[in-house]
Amino acid sequence: MDIVKVENLYKSFGSLAVLKNISFSVKQGEVAAVIGPSGSGKSTLLRCVAHLETIDSGTITIDGDFMALNGVYSEAGILRQACLKVGLVFQNFNLFPHFSVMRNITEAQVIVLKRSRAEAEGRAMDLLAKMGLSEKAGAYPCQLSGGQQQRVSIARALALDPRVLFFDEPTSALDPELTAEILRVIRRLAAENMTMVIVTHEMAFAREVADRVLFMDDGVFIEEGPAASVIDNPSAERIKLFLQKLSGENDET
Repeated sequence: MDIVKVENLYKSFGSLAVLKNISFSVKQGEVAAVIGPSGSGKSTLLRCVAHLETIDSGTITIDGDFMALNGVYSEAGILRQACLKVGLVFQNFNLFPHFSVMRNITEAQVIVLKRSRAEAEGRAMDLLAKMGLSEKAGAYPCQLSGGQQQRVSIARALALDPRVLFFDEPTSALDPELTAEILRVIRRLAAENMTMVIVTHEMAFAREVADRVLFMDDGVFIEEGPAASVIDNPSAERIKLFLQKLSGENDET
């Protein structure tokens, strides 16, 4: 069953076409990694499917609910239902600095899902334990490391029980040691069959965790296939050049 299905999606900012006739799908339990150079449209794609950006045309279906059909968004109730099925973890955490960790995770549960405060806090504590942060419930974001903040943001996204979780470069703001923390969390989620779409430049991680890799450049998908096949033996010359450059940059660091 397709949890995410995108067909013929276009998105422009003014005269700049960012996504050009994009189509792809993600099945339940699948982990898809989206790779490609900066500025290729990867983050915009996630933001469009999470309804943080409006599309110009195309169809987006989330777990059977139409978010948009042929460029026309669904009525408010169906759109809200579709949006609630998508969780998005940002590269820069986006936690509320004036809220404690507990309130960051419970606020949307209470306001959006109408859970009781006690139920929301119980769910938050379960997720904090899963993230190895049980003792940080009363802390504020400024008191946490970057890796801890990102784990809180993952817990916040999971607290709304999404059907699919999007990660937009979840380790780009972290140093290598903290990056390893986040990659361990994502590995555990993959082992639990969480449906995920991960925009990443971590090629070794994508090869290990992703079932499928999609390479994007200039607003289109150039190649997609099994992770090991696309990363180890790409057919498109553009992907070969990208991977060579990325490897060279990593060798220099």
